[in-house]
Amino acid sequence: MILKKSILSIAFILIICVEVNAQILNDEKFIASINKTTLSIKIDGNIDEEAWNKAKIYTNFKQNFPFDTSYAKMQTEVKLMFDDNNLYISAVCYQPKKYIVQGLRRDYGNGSSDIFFVLIDPFKDKLNGFYFSVTPYGVQKEALIFNGNDLNIDWDNKWFSEAKQHDDKYVVEMSIPFKTLRYKFNDISEWNINFCRNNLLINERSSWASIGRNFRMIDVTFNGKLKWEENPPKPSSNISLIPYLASSSNKNFLDGSKGKSELQPGFDAKIALTTSLNLDLTVNSDFAQVEADQQITNLSRFEISFPERRQFFLENRDIFNGFGSDNINPFFSRRIGLAKNESNGQNVKVPIIAGARISGRINKNWRLGFLNIQTAKSEEFNTASTNFTVAAVQRRIGARSNIGFIAVNKDEIDNKLSVTRFNRVIGIDYNLGSQDAKWTGKYFIHKTVTPIAQEGQFAMAANLNYNDVKFRFNQGIENIGINYKSDLGYVPRNGYTRLQGNFNYVIFPKSSISKHINSISIGPDYDIYYGKNDKRVTDWDAGIFYRISFQNSAEISGAMARMDYTYLFSDFDPTNTGGLQLKKGTSYFYMSNRLNFRSNARKPFYYNINTRVGNYFNGNIIQLQANLNYRIQPTGIIGLDIRYTKINLPSPYNSTTLWLIGPKAELAFSRSLFLNAFFQYNNQINNFNTNIRFQWRFKPVSDFFLVYTDNYFATADDNTFVNGLPIKAFQVKNRAIVAKLTYWFNL
Repeated sequence: MILKKSILSIAFILIICVEVNAQILNDEKFIASINKTTLSIKIDGNIDEEAWNKAKIYTNFKQNFPFDTSYAKMQTEVKLMFDDNNLYISAVCYQPKKYIVQGLRRDYGNGSSDIFFVLIDPFKDKLNGFYFSVTPYGVQKEALIFNGNDLNIDWDNKWFSEAKQHDDKYVVEMSIPFKTLRYKFNDISEWNINFCRNNLLINERSSWASIGRNFRMIDVTFNGKLKWEENPPKPSSNISLIPYLASSSNKNFLDGSKGKSELQPGFDAKIALTTSLNLDLTVNSDFAQVEADQQITNLSRFEISFPERRQFFLENRDIFNGFGSDNINPFFSRRIGLAKNESNGQNVKVPIIAGARISGRINKNWRLGFLNIQTAKSEEFNTASTNFTVAAVQRRIGARSNIGFIAVNKDEIDNKLSVTRFNRVIGIDYNLGSQDAKWTGKYFIHKTVTPIAQEGQFAMAANLNYNDVKFRFNQGIENIGINYKSDLGYVPRNGYTRLQGNFNYVIFPKSSISKHINSISIGPDYDIYYGKNDKRVTDWDAGIFYRISFQNSAEISGAMARMDYTYLFSDFDPTNTGGLQLKKGTSYFYMSNRLNFRSNARKPFYYNINTRVGNYFNGNIIQLQANLNYRIQPTGIIGLDIRYTKINLPSPYNSTTLWLIGPKAELAFSRSLFLNAFFQYNNQINNFNTNIRFQWRFKPVSDFFLVYTDNYFATADDNTFVNGLPIKAFQVKNRAIVAKLTYWFNL
């Protein structure tokens, strides 16, 4: 234990000491100015108004890909203005009239479409900001930026844009209301900003303030400076009321009960306490319009997490969800208002009575978040009436680092005498970000508090990353106590010490090879778990990983001679199909090869194929995952997901063939009318699922949704009985249809 704590302490000291100075920062080299106008501007994609004619042009965009030492082959010209209510941005994007877009639906995937986008960092902290993008077809996407280069694309807010196509260019015009942005209006005469392009015609990414090719284009670390002629105006009162009315009808066919119908009203509200601090309220919450989770084949011994998509939890979510790590997270918002339906494996809603959420900035250096939500008791899914509270605060340190504190509380109102009546976690996180963004890292220590104190109720970890053009590495250590638990978090396992890391050397070919291959990276990767109960190594894996990136956007990656070792600390069926389990205390060493190919995504038909072949525990495994897509431009995409897993184990253990097949369609009949549909056949959990979602956005951030979903048994099973009879293939389990209307009022 002393050695482990010493290693963590040394790692923490190393993280604190790494604060690398960049040579000359972009906000010292790239400076734009913005002037106020009193002239009228119509957002129609025609920038022929007198106001635009007076604005200064910013151009000479630099490449980020395929090279970062050249000017963009197809240039962009940007202009800026503002008035008392809005920030205006226009862009002339030179490109022949031959565009690639994912469709007409909002919030398209990263890298999937030709776009012009702007990155805005009002506080100049180079960690947080706003992202707004528009395609040549005028389709919008907005997002919050956190951790410097991560996007929360589920954030939704009001802004306006239009695009016009010409033979040699397309023109984008944006109007972003100041009340949509969060900023300090007094004594702030400078923001940070960048303008970027994704041009799939020649597979070129470019930006006004240059970004090295080893960094993401959305990284606000490299923003230039925006100087205001006069301070941005103080936004008018910003209160939004978002009422909804939902009508649903559903029936469970397995328990013989009658179907039930509900009419449920409720509302959300967004209130700007200051220009940078927001209060979100929700009453009688309903999230029926949220896209359903798509199933996966789970061969692991542990729970798998799915992303949060519910609007109430999204703004500034990194203040709450950014503590810990991916697999040691003290707060995971999907624990609130959701429970697992054991009959089909799907998540179902638990009633949320009301909730409040404060998040944002006090000033440039301080951010805070507070959340309190009350859920009702659910007899159907056996959940108690519960109160959830989270409080978090974050203090900026140095150029791009910060330290944060979090307190999480889950309190079951109906179980006051239970030994599990509450679960609390308190913790401190230090996040490193060097000035030049090459070094990032984290150190944290968390403590569980329960009605009965126990030893081992702690979690601590340190991680350090380095990202240079030709050399990259990641090193981390975790030390998790046997009794560390967060009921409101995501912690799939505890009671272990873990060492993990990877090294990558990147080669950029020259001469004739560079016409086809952009880069080659190769290096070792390892991951080791030491179990505290078993007092031995329980898991490790290691291999040589490689990646070949082509100039046309295709990519080959994989692992050569990947080695895995597993010691079972509990009985386990490797097929996860309920067969005879391998015994606790046995260990297995197995090897496999993995090869992945991603095709040129700029083509109408594109695909990803991932393969794994080799040993698996005491047997063999063959895995094939294919994602096939066809783009019907600009209407949308139809696709097919196929996951095939064949596991052969010696008798008397189960051998199995697992299929997960999912046709899907994402169609947009206009920029306001969308249809999403997917179907999933999963023989691992014997389920066939249908989910169809229709959306009509009749006004900005105001929608009508119609959602249909059902579940069936995928195959017959004479050993499983429902209402006294064996189940049949495609026998219905449950069915539901929901209609929901939401409207966004600005008060």
